Amino acid sequence: MVDIPKRIERLEELAENLTWVWNPKARELFKRLDHPLWVYTYHNPVRMLQIIPNKRLDAAAQNPAFLKHYDGVMHNFDRDLDSKDTWFSNNYPHFSGEIAYVSTEYGLHQSLPIYSGGLGILSGDHVKESSDLGVPLVGVGFVYPQGYFTQLLPRNGWQEAQYNYLKFNQIPINPIIKNEAEQLHIELKFPKPIFLRVWNLKVGRTPLYLMDTDIDKNEPWNRGLSARLYGGDQEMRIRQEIVLGFGSVRILSQLGHNPEVYHCNEGHTAFVGLELLRREMIENGKSFEEATKIVRNKIIFTTHTPVKAGHDQFPFELVSKYFQDYWENLGINRDKFLALGAFDWGDGQGPRFNMTALGIRLSRYQNAVSKLNCEISNKMWNGLFSTPEFENRLPIQFVTNGVHIPTWISRSFQALYKKYLGKNWIDRHDDPDIFEKIDNIPNRELWAAREEARDRMFVFLRERARIKRIDENKDSRQTLVAGALLDPHALTIGFARRFATYKRAFLIFHDIERLRKSLLDRYTPIQIIFAGKAHPADDPGKNVLQQIYQKAVDPSIGGRVAFIEDYDMQVGRYLVQGCDVWLNTPRKPFEASGTSGMKAAINGCLNFSILDGWWPEGYDGSNGWTIGGQEQNNIEDQNQYDVNSFYRILEEEIRPLFYDKDSEGIPTGWCEVVRNSIKSITPAFSARRMLKEYVKGYIP
Repeated sequence: MVDIPKRIERLEELAENLTWVWNPKARELFKRLDHPLWVYTYHNPVRMLQIIPNKRLDAAAQNPAFLKHYDGVMHNFDRDLDSKDTWFSNNYPHFSGEIAYVSTEYGLHQSLPIYSGGLGILSGDHVKESSDLGVPLVGVGFVYPQGYFTQLLPRNGWQEAQYNYLKFNQIPINPIIKNEAEQLHIELKFPKPIFLRVWNLKVGRTPLYLMDTDIDKNEPWNRGLSARLYGGDQEMRIRQEIVLGFGSVRILSQLGHNPEVYHCNEGHTAFVGLELLRREMIENGKSFEEATKIVRNKIIFTTHTPVKAGHDQFPFELVSKYFQDYWENLGINRDKFLALGAFDWGDGQGPRFNMTALGIRLSRYQNAVSKLNCEISNKMWNGLFSTPEFENRLPIQFVTNGVHIPTWISRSFQALYKKYLGKNWIDRHDDPDIFEKIDNIPNRELWAAREEARDRMFVFLRERARIKRIDENKDSRQTLVAGALLDPHALTIGFARRFATYKRAFLIFHDIERLRKSLLDRYTPIQIIFAGKAHPADDPGKNVLQQIYQKAVDPSIGGRVAFIEDYDMQVGRYLVQGCDVWLNTPRKPFEASGTSGMKAAINGCLNFSILDGWWPEGYDGSNGWTIGGQEQNNIEDQNQYDVNSFYRILEEEIRPLFYDKDSEGIPTGWCEVVRNSIKSITPAFSARRMLKEYVKGYIP
């Protein structure tokens, strides 16, 4: 560990609070210390401060320009963390309690690989925005010692998964210490004892407590329970969800928190309700009926997936194995307990214990994550809501997802908005009125911001390919796939997301000869950048990924298709900021919401998407393009109809508009669509708007 000079000793405190993730001045401060080391440590200031040469710190402590920057950052840091003048305190002065947010994963920064995709990124943005608005929220979840996997793509393009243990002393996470000596451990009855150790992440003013089971006092099979995100069989899954649900409530109680509201994000977290039920009956002496009513009033529940297979459910025998002691201690019988989660899909397999059904039954408010997702969810759960127990309850509502603007906005657009929307635009970025000022931005400056973001993306991709060539001994074929031949001036389409088959990543290759004409056109070429991971157990998804990889290395494609290995938050930021068009081709209605297109829009990247998820709410006819639009009789007909729509719009509308430039080299028509996209999407699909809607549901 290096010695940090006293004059700048608070750098360590700054590094351990994740506000630097969305504070550009704080990131710039660390970058000024040692730019190459900042890149080498993967933008992780904790690790950077452990290995930076002392002479760099000594020089910084004597540099007037650096000290001025440092003092300004620390002044703002203290102001932001200590301010009592927040949106929440001004609008809800009567609320003195806390809100617990429980999720199985959190996507906060690439140095914390404990997320797999959209669910985790949403949770991370939720926690960040809570800090910004002053919402008294405390987050709880898992930290996975092996994280989510690192994606390796060998020459044949078949995805390989590599797991690397987190080095807890090198990331911005700290153990919760008990009695000033040892890390806090929480004991659960499983029904046999299992112990959790507890960690703390500081996300601005929002605390985030994470648990894992990798401690010596646990049996070997329990030590590995939290090793990986979404690993193992059905029994592993129920064990993880018991730990998450019961552990979250116990941890908060142990640390002195007594939330008035629990927000359970997806069915993985629904066992929270059972621990609250136990507490009301055993500790507070309530009857089962009284306790159920109390617990229901404490919980709001978010459901995401419109796919039946995405809702965890377990055989009654497996549930009984783990919960017999539980219902006996409560003094209720097996049938009464199992009825809390019982649900029958009508698929001939009979009723099972469904985690989403449990979450719905033990909550006062349920929401889907887009308007269309709400319609699908109510149809999916109609068999539950049509029963007498739901006679006087509202159906599932919706709060459409949003994104944390400060995390995802590019440097160039941040400067542009500051200049034309006002110095404090970020404080009002959910207000549609201020975005009307977008019309005042000259085409020259709007296009310059787009070109700067695109240039930064290509610099990043080239440097990433170069480093992998050197450090990982990638050959020329793999370097080609990484985007070495991409043209920084060509119309660039981005497709970056989880490689599930319903996402139809391979759809646009349906007529390869027709696509090739667009890729290789001498005057108006396109190029496509793919990125994403398939679940390690999803061979069909890996097969789609491999097919795209093989297209990327096909010489007849001319280097116009790239696949960026090991998609993470850093890659995602560069792509949504730098691409010109954001492509989304799911099979409707399987996209619950999606948020990557929202991130693209705030950076002037235009959406080209199936009308699924959030896009039916976002598209207004002037701010992007839609693919398809009519339902066909079967999957093959639908694929053909949608891909024909894709080709036609690409060839007749998108390419001509992008390349139709005035005497200054500016595509004025394209800039007009960019303006419309920013104005209509940025405020409406911000995490700030989303969280304000949730707060209305939080406060009874």
